Amino acid sequence: MKLLAHAFRVGTVLFAALSLSAQAQTGVSTWPDRPIRFVVPYTPGGGTDAVTRHIADRITQDSKWTFVLDNKPGGGGNIGIDLVAKSKPDGYTIAMGQTANLAINPAAMARMPFDAVKDLVPVALVAEVPTLLVVRTDSPWHSLGDVIKAAQARPGHITQALAGNGTVGHLAGEMLARKANFKVLNVPYKGAAPAITDLLGGQTDYMFATPQAVLGMIAGGKLRALAVTSAKRIAVLPSVPTVAEQGYKGFEAVDWKMIVAPAGTPAEVVKRLNAATAKALTQPALLAKLADEGSSAMSGSPEEVAKYLKSEQAEWGAVIRDAGIRFE
Repeated sequence: MKLLAHAFRVGTVLFAALSLSAQAQTGVSTWPDRPIRFVVPYTPGGGTDAVTRHIADRITQDSKWTFVLDNKPGGGGNIGIDLVAKSKPDGYTIAMGQTANLAINPAAMARMPFDAVKDLVPVALVAEVPTLLVVRTDSPWHSLGDVIKAAQARPGHITQALAGNGTVGHLAGEMLARKANFKVLNVPYKGAAPAITDLLGGQTDYMFATPQAVLGMIAGGKLRALAVTSAKRIAVLPSVPTVAEQGYKGFEAVDWKMIVAPAGTPAEVVKRLNAATAKALTQPALLAKLADEGSSAMSGSPEEVAKYLKSEQAEWGAVIRDAGIRFE
């Protein structure tokens, strides 16, 4: 009887374990069976928000998956990413990370609410985009040289609007200030939209912004682009010279967008998200949208995306250390 009782207990444990395994497998195989929360760590209207909406719409058209976009700005993009890092790793909460909160902030901030390596899993690279140095159209500055001369003449008085601390626009501004030997007063916001509003209102003097955030204002005659931070000019604004062309050889600052999920998210879910993103980024309509906004599509398997993130963290970390950049 004791032997039979022992066998029954063992069998019960094995059955329970197999049942849990089957449930787990079933959960992955049926994913997604409800809407996926897609966190955008910046305000609506900015570059990250635009790219997220484009890719979510395209994946929905291709796969019929449902996404609920959730803008969670603040902390230089850290608040939204931290929310995802601490979410249940079931594939139903993801975020659109970028250079700022995944590669720059970890090296430049004294305290981080999450570990970009341990708390997140890279899912898919989406797009890369440079920033544009823009001023109001009534500004007396008509070139990068004009901005630099004004800033050198009034150290610490010329103001630069930031979409957030640690953004590529912020770092581009810091890099330029160091290369051109001037001091600027940084004014951070919780996203591109409020930063541009104050720039238009005259509260700040200039801004390094993503094309998505300012192309409409440029076309509408409210802002003027003086420089682009990519190595080459961008097709959507071919007349705007690069920073490198205007006397600063080798200058380049590009923002990339990367979908991330909480660490522990099932590998099969990561693969499906990656495949869906890759498929979306082959669609001519989406590629045209990205090009019209100054962006270009990226790609890579989950393993390649993870390697890319590590290399970017190392490169931006070196830039930040060499420049002595540090902020809260």
